[in-house]
Amino acid sequence: MSGMNCAFLKDSWQLIREYWCSEEKGQAWGLTAVIVTLNLAHVYLLVLFNIWYNRFYNALQNLDKEEFSSALGEFSILAAIFIIVAVYELYLQQKLEIKWRRWLTKKYLVNWLQNQTYYRLLLVDNNTDNPDQRISEDLQLFTNYTLRLSMGLLKAIATLAAFVAILWQLSGILTIPFGSMQVDISGYMVWVAIFYAVIGTWLTHKIGKPLIKINFDQQRYEADFRFSLVRLRENCESIAFYSGESREEKLFLGRFACVVDNFRKFMKRQKQLTWFTSGYGQIAIIFPVLVAAPRYFAKEMQLGGLLQTMSAFGKVQDALSFFVDSYPLLAEWKSVVERLTGFVRNMHKVGELSGIGAKVEMTEAQQLVVSGLSVCLPGGRPLLSNLSLSLSSGESLLVAGPSGSGKSTLLRTLAGLWPYAQGTMAVPQKKDFLFLPQKSYLPLGTLREVLLYPGSKRQVTDEEIGAAMALCKLDWLRGNLNRLEDWSHVLSLGEQQRIAFARALIQKPKWLFMDEATSAMDEPAERAFYTLLRERLPGTVIISVGHRGTLTCHHKKKLTIDGNGCWNVLNL
Repeated sequence: MSGMNCAFLKDSWQLIREYWCSEEKGQAWGLTAVIVTLNLAHVYLLVLFNIWYNRFYNALQNLDKEEFSSALGEFSILAAIFIIVAVYELYLQQKLEIKWRRWLTKKYLVNWLQNQTYYRLLLVDNNTDNPDQRISEDLQLFTNYTLRLSMGLLKAIATLAAFVAILWQLSGILTIPFGSMQVDISGYMVWVAIFYAVIGTWLTHKIGKPLIKINFDQQRYEADFRFSLVRLRENCESIAFYSGESREEKLFLGRFACVVDNFRKFMKRQKQLTWFTSGYGQIAIIFPVLVAAPRYFAKEMQLGGLLQTMSAFGKVQDALSFFVDSYPLLAEWKSVVERLTGFVRNMHKVGELSGIGAKVEMTEAQQLVVSGLSVCLPGGRPLLSNLSLSLSSGESLLVAGPSGSGKSTLLRTLAGLWPYAQGTMAVPQKKDFLFLPQKSYLPLGTLREVLLYPGSKRQVTDEEIGAAMALCKLDWLRGNLNRLEDWSHVLSLGEQQRIAFARALIQKPKWLFMDEATSAMDEPAERAFYTLLRERLPGTVIISVGHRGTLTCHHKKKLTIDGNGCWNVLNL
């Protein structure tokens, strides 16, 4: 258990320290220093208020109007300063939080996107559920909770240091008869506060420890439920055609049942913890009065002294009870840290995949040479064994075979996405590659941005875009280049495939990979588009995956694979 705690603390510290060692460390440390100063000023003001209690209530007890008026004036000044400190303490802490979150979000997004980590995470067996939620929500919770807890702990330590001395002085000496002897206990209220807080902290941990796992699970179940709702929105037309509403409803309610069941566990455990912490807090209000009352009735202190003692005891007890009061927040923070560190570990694990697979050599020559390439599934089953192949500028290759034989996986391997491969590949620079999948990705944005996705290497005029659209029978959309839509829901699958061909004509890649890119078109349209590519992009190498026999006449070579390792190349 101690080893696990040490590992957790090490992981937590690694998450925290990165920002304060980053290129923004100057701003981070500067803001932190100001916030710490304001926290200490806050504690110092509490000490001044504590001293003021003695003066104010003694003036009331002594019916001293002049002292009473002077104390009110002092309170006005202290209250004004306290308000200013409290406002900027919160404001600057929130400013630091958003700066930290912005830096972490950028870092996590970069790590998630680089080297296709977001894709490779799907290939490995890991527990990274809903990475989008970890970036958007968990990072926000992490920065918020970390700052609240760290500044709360700092304030608790400073408060304890300041008020222990005051409480020790106010406590006096408690004399306890012990037979013919007596025992004198100096600063007895300090020892009472420590004992009270230690017992409370231990019991709170015993009661609240299960909340850590419950919070972890709650975050996961909530994210799974949200993800299923998003999938319905993204695939609403297909579901409508299937009339799959009852199936989706069953799925939604099943996932939401997990949310409800886990939340019930949270409610029960939170109820138990609240029973204890509420009782603990209420007893703490009257407890110092009971302990200090004997000295007050013995006229060893005045009313002001009693109230000052109560205030000092309350501050010491609050500081010592920091973990009692913050336990629910600590439990949530721990679950967030575990989710983030798990995410980081799995991204590192995926990063190791980039070091395995086929040996890829980027060349300036417009030629692809594959030697001894073997491709398999993650479990080890071979799809392709010892493939040798070469393609030069202007050539075309059709990859054919039964469904599930590995045709699309071969394209992933050539693109450098599939790590479960061996052999060598000499490939051109990827900047000259363009992939046309069966269902093209249409990003959110204007139609112009959709057509130029992922971004053109040169300046493209609206006239060029319009000409490409006209060739692809999309000229009816030419007036919508600046229209912002979710185009994947506006256009049919066939129209989306035409958009992909328009991209190819606009971007003029030297290597074009097409995976069932004409599956939603009829055969005359398919023939027209392949003819268009050959006329407009004569030097482009075309590699197609498809099942239709009509594709054969549009290619110079045909690679047939059977999914068990065997292959055959024919010149057409």
